[in-house]
Amino acid sequence: MSELREPCVPGLFTEEGGASLLGARCRSCGTPYFPAPSHCRNPSCAESALEPQAFGGGGTLWSYSVANFAPPAPHRFDEPFRPYVIGVVDLDQGLRVVGQMVGEAADMRVGARVDLVVAPIYHEDGKAFTSWKFELSRGSREHA
Repeated sequence: MSELREPCVPGLFTEEGGASLLGARCRSCGTPYFPAPSHCRNPSCAESALEPQAFGGGGTLWSYSVANFAPPAPHRFDEPFRPYVIGVVDLDQGLRVVGQMVGEAADMRVGARVDLVVAPIYHEDGKAFTSWKFELSRGSREHA
């Protein structure tokens, strides 16, 4: 029997058809956004013409850090707390986004190829509450 999965924050991501962040891109200036704002915030944009866009697939690890301390509420995690890696990723679709990394800090390296995934961040009441994360692409894991 598979575990019941529920997004931590509904409407920010999906795992249907592959993991994707649900954002927007301005048709006028091309600026990508996640999460989607109410209007384009690019000061050089002559027209705010946002359209929904799903950002998924691969990217490059731009930077990372290790969270060695438990985050404050309302953030949730499985007990006991285990340090985890937070990465800043440049998605191939032009969006830079922060997310938790799958794996250990010793395996990370700036410039590594990563893939967007949806995975549990904590468990409660028989459910796995999920969020977006990044994991090293197969080739990057082999070279770690």
